[in-house]
Amino acid sequence: MPVLVENDAHRAQIIMGDLPAGSQVVADAMAVEHYLDNRPDEYAVVVGPEVELREATDLADRLRRTHPSVSVAVMRFDLSAQVFAEAMRAGIRAVVPAEDRSGLTDAVSRLRESWEAMHGPIHGGADDGRVITIFSPKGGVGKTTVAVNLAEALLDGGRKNVCLVDLDLAFGDVAITLQLVPQHTIDETVGFEDHLDFNLLDSLLTRHDNGLAIMAAPTSPDGKDRITVSLVRAVLRTLRSHFDYVVIDTAPGFEDHVLAAFDETDDCILIATLDVPTVKNVKVAIDTLDMLSLAKESRHLVLNRADDQVGLTAENVEGILHMPVEVALPSSLAVATATNQGQPIVLAKPDHPVSRAFFHLARTLTVESAPEGKGASRAAADSADKRGGLFGRRKKAGNRRMDAS
Repeated sequence: MPVLVENDAHRAQIIMGDLPAGSQVVADAMAVEHYLDNRPDEYAVVVGPEVELREATDLADRLRRTHPSVSVAVMRFDLSAQVFAEAMRAGIRAVVPAEDRSGLTDAVSRLRESWEAMHGPIHGGADDGRVITIFSPKGGVGKTTVAVNLAEALLDGGRKNVCLVDLDLAFGDVAITLQLVPQHTIDETVGFEDHLDFNLLDSLLTRHDNGLAIMAAPTSPDGKDRITVSLVRAVLRTLRSHFDYVVIDTAPGFEDHVLAAFDETDDCILIATLDVPTVKNVKVAIDTLDMLSLAKESRHLVLNRADDQVGLTAENVEGILHMPVEVALPSSLAVATATNQGQPIVLAKPDHPVSRAFFHLARTLTVESAPEGKGASRAAADSADKRGGLFGRRKKAGNRRMDAS
């Protein structure tokens, strides 16, 4: 992914929002060549507008000799003829106005297309883990319960490495749900946006007895104000390169930190319950995700407390939201009891219907990340359901629904 050269941290944070996931920032142009030495598939260097033009042209001139397959784009406040002439002499491929965010995105996309035309498709990031975001626009629907149990199910008895990130930065409950007292939290990464590494993150993780890693939320609500959007992106990108799965428990609503998580998301788990206000809010959330083109092809609807007799059915919810219920979780006192004991239901009672539903969801997400693609993966999931007996799917009006009870 592209590397951004920008010595102004605030400006870099803005620009990174318009670059592809996995892009990195370096503050010093002299460090770029060393960075590129270990990244043979890199296709672009973007030089920010706060970097002097001479520094940008010198870098471009050096890269023509040392890394000729890497293209350089520069962002400028000054778009005079002299700037374009100097850029052309240095071999710079694109000059973009400093405030033209869509122009930068288009320029980087063209540079990638040019690289792929000569070298073939870029496969960078294929070995990265999968980011799964748990979201609902309404609180009190069981987001944290779903996040904790899904993360435990994805561990697959310790055969996978899973990190659970508590991104409800003001009122996160992941640690207390697992009855853990974290010594470190995510706000200790503040100030490390430009040079975040896994060694630092690893030292801040809290470990559950069975190996689940937790990046805990700040212990006080004001910790949220110190955490920037660019830091959230950097944390998630670093974690996904070292874990098989990164599960994110979010705050309700579309705050900036949540939107940053969606930018890194491979699968989105939407949580709904059988009440009209929640379904209405989830419908608005889906429309918002559509408008922002976020996680459009990888959403999964989980219906919590799905057997409540309240005059609204799962079929009603599917009809309103125009998407199938992936997993229906029945109401159960055992879930609350297990949670109060600091033992998620999938660990306390792995044969419980709710636990089996979580294992089914984990299996579905696992096979959908397999290289054979979503079509084959869905067939594999259906086959696994048939073997499990209890979770065979029924089809109705083109929708899929799985009952956990």
